[in-house]
Amino acid sequence: MNLIEFLKGNWRAGVETLVLWILIYQIYRVFRATRGARILVGLTVVVILLTLTSQILELKVIEWIIKSAAAILAFALLIVFQPELRNGLARLGSASLFSFSTSQQKVFLETLTESVVKLSKKRFGALFAIERAIDLGEYESTGVTIDSAFSVELVATIFHPKTALHDGGLILKKERIASASCIFPVSQKELSDRSLGLRHRAGFGISEDTDAVAIIVSEETGAISIVVEGKIYRNLSEDEFREKLDDIFLTHGETNEEMAPEELDGEDRRSGSGDRD
Repeated sequence: MNLIEFLKGNWRAGVETLVLWILIYQIYRVFRATRGARILVGLTVVVILLTLTSQILELKVIEWIIKSAAAILAFALLIVFQPELRNGLARLGSASLFSFSTSQQKVFLETLTESVVKLSKKRFGALFAIERAIDLGEYESTGVTIDSAFSVELVATIFHPKTALHDGGLILKKERIASASCIFPVSQKELSDRSLGLRHRAGFGISEDTDAVAIIVSEETGAISIVVEGKIYRNLSEDEFREKLDDIFLTHGETNEEMAPEELDGEDRRSGSGDRD
């Protein structure tokens, strides 16, 4: 009876704790691999330390400054994390990643895999951006409009080193090629792995500014990489690449624990190839 009475009297507190835990976890997922993650962690540590110090030592002035600056700090955080907040809200508001059926997704992903593997074997450098919830229209306008059905032959022609459209990125919308030779934002994060060149930086850049999935094929080594939500999966075999695409688009982003990502500012644990793309 005491337990039942306790639950009746405190169930609201339990619900509030659960809601707050879910909210904090989701915020962590959105921010953990973003450009502002270190700022957020550092700022949180400083605020907690100052708050604890002011309360323990009864430093009234510092305590008053922290309370007075709370509103200004919250406003500043909204400005600093505006891109991350936009992307996070867009993902929450997205009912599905693609608007076509699962069978169409499978056909498209299989054709995409075939195309990327072919580019890899021929050592044709390539950069794809697959649109999801956030529209890539602003980046389409920087390239040449294609608006064509996706095909292995067309992609191989676009990325052939002697064609006019081989530089820049290819934007895929739903199962069509929207635009080619597009300019993507280049990530400004510091790289400890110097083997990641402009093509990989552009893949990271489009992943940071939107929720698009970037696919990179190295011109030097033929290595295949995927960048999604600030994480890179490098040197993927054909089977690994196909499996990762299925994880992202068919199982709604469930991560394969055996395929560990590499952070942008981390060391390359899987590649010693010196890839400069």
